[in-house]
Amino acid sequence: MKELIIAFGLFLFIEGILYAIFPSKMKSMLKRLNEVSTNQLRTGGFIFAIIGFIIIWYIKR
Repeated sequence: MKELIIAFGLFLFIEGILYAIFPSKMKSMLKRLNEVSTNQLRTGGFIFAIIGFIIIWYIKR
């Protein structure tokens, strides 16, 4: 459970840094996100979830 909380904290840290350093680029990226289809978002999210799972599995073995 402790590792999950650390991972969530790291996620928030990275997101916060990106918005703090590149606010205009993040706004334009979010606007472009509306142009992406739902299936592309779903596929991309699934791919990133698998990559994240593989990284975690590799580190924990």
